[in-house]
Amino acid sequence: MSKYTATDLSETIVALSTPQGVGAIGVIRMSGSAAIEICDEVFYGKKLSEQASHTLHFGTIRDGSIIVDEVVVALFKGPRSYTGENIVEVSFHGSPYILQKGLALLIRYGARLAKPGEFTMRAFLNGRMDLSQAEAVADLIASESEAAHGIAMQQMRGGFSNEITALREQLIHFASMIELELDFGEEDVEFANRADLIGLVQNIQKLIRNLLNSFELGNAIKHGVTTVIAGRPNAGKSTLLNAILNEDRAIVSDIAGTTRDTIEEVINIKGIQFRLIDTAGIRDAQDQIEAIGVQKTMETIRKSTILLYVFDVIALTPEEVAQDLQALQQDGLHILAVANKMDKNPYIEPYDFASEHLATTQIVSTSALNKMNIEHLQNQLYDLALQQQLSKGSTIISNARHYEALEKSNESLDNVLRGIDGGLSGELLAFDIKESLHYLGTISGEVTTEDLLGNIFGKFCIGK
Repeated sequence: MSKYTATDLSETIVALSTPQGVGAIGVIRMSGSAAIEICDEVFYGKKLSEQASHTLHFGTIRDGSIIVDEVVVALFKGPRSYTGENIVEVSFHGSPYILQKGLALLIRYGARLAKPGEFTMRAFLNGRMDLSQAEAVADLIASESEAAHGIAMQQMRGGFSNEITALREQLIHFASMIELELDFGEEDVEFANRADLIGLVQNIQKLIRNLLNSFELGNAIKHGVTTVIAGRPNAGKSTLLNAILNEDRAIVSDIAGTTRDTIEEVINIKGIQFRLIDTAGIRDAQDQIEAIGVQKTMETIRKSTILLYVFDVIALTPEEVAQDLQALQQDGLHILAVANKMDKNPYIEPYDFASEHLATTQIVSTSALNKMNIEHLQNQLYDLALQQQLSKGSTIISNARHYEALEKSNESLDNVLRGIDGGLSGELLAFDIKESLHYLGTISGEVTTEDLLGNIFGKFCIGK
């Protein structure tokens, strides 16, 4: 992976910002000190360098005497632009030939092709956004649900950054007081009250833990909640999948063992994406292929967040249901039991199946065949995914890099508390506080390395 260096900022970059392929329009974006001058070389209309920022101009792009296309040019002069530099965005007709011709022309006159994420990297380096906001741009582009969009937008607008900045400012104050103590070491002066420092560290750790606890929800919202549908053969798992999706996605048959492999589909419930996985029925396999299917079912359960355990209320006893759940339980796995085929005997009380492995609140009675109670089941899935629901406006983290940095910062603060309790010198306390500050700084970008920037922005699409 190529590294980003400061010398890149002296160059003017260009890229196609709209997706590849034929469309009504295609936009070529150019950023850098020479962006406007380069565009003036090929644009025939008003002289762009003499126009005001944030204006649109109609004209033609020409290669010598040859008209490449009629275009609209959007002009954004730095620092009031996305990157903080001069930006020109040229809207061509969406022909791949025209767009390639336009790109080649701008490169010939002095621009160079941008690297993945380089526009957003420049926005970060020029102080238009911090690192966590820049990463949220990629999340916003990739968002596939209302909830994922909401998290990315909140982070891009600086909600998470503001919390991290507030935490760092409090720690920096105490770190400076401890550093001052070191200058007066021979006089035994204490500028940083240890009791106040303990209270501060504990308050900061409480905030960090809240952020860490939000990661499970944030990660689920960002990538979708993995939900496996499992149970014995002929329990109605595939019928249930079809009912939830409201389409005939899985083959349904009275023959036990019909589903041999996993079937995966995505459904959006109130803005949360659920990755539903229908699996082979769990039983002693009748052949080698079915055995592989059962093995895959168990592996899928181990990797899932939610288990929809489907059982036939006519065929199974409460004791058999309890045995199944005891075998299927995993740490961190949330279980909803679907008491299916209630249409065959509506007088059965589903809550009779409750046990030490299954609370009554975890049981939903359905008839998947008749789509009875499916909406209620979807609501239960939504509530289960958000069982640690955070209030509107709360900060939710969904980035694994941020989670790791917060964990390390929290560990350093644990060392501060242990150090105070053990009577460590101010010098050692200062080291642990600085380490905590360092990890918090890597989130917002106050502490960076070229490798870190290359890793983050190299994952962006070209043109963003």
